[in-house]
Amino acid sequence: MKQEILLKQKIGMRISRAGLLSKVFAIQSFAKDGCELRPEQFTVLNALKENDGMYLRQLANITYKDRPNITRIVSILEEKGYLKSSLEAEVRQVKKLYITQEGKNVCDKLLPTILKIWDTSVAGLTEEEVDNFLKVLDKIEENLKEKTILQI
Repeated sequence: MKQEILLKQKIGMRISRAGLLSKVFAIQSFAKDGCELRPEQFTVLNALKENDGMYLRQLANITYKDRPNITRIVSILEEKGYLKSSLEAEVRQVKKLYITQEGKNVCDKLLPTILKIWDTSVAGLTEEEVDNFLKVLDKIEENLKEKTILQI
């Protein structure tokens, strides 16, 4: 693509803007439905629901959260009783994280809200358009992953 076209389309800025709008909409939707979790907290909790028993570094990599953010989020979720940690005896002071039943319950309770957010996000798009969009996002992510070193 020509530089002029890329500059006019502002792909990176538009992806960032859509991400920000999605996050704000999720925050508002969670609050409206009476949930005290933030979207980032749900992301971490849901990652543990899908892959229980992860180390902090693994969780950070899966959720693209840096060390301070993932530590803060995990601490909040532990305080709320949504996850627990255990020290691995064979590994020095390394905690493994597990979702509690209460954490699973809050994920299940939020599922209708998550589905409403998704439906609003893709309103007016056909299933084929959504599939194509997700494929394009996957390609962009792969292109950038090959050239990026994440310091998580």
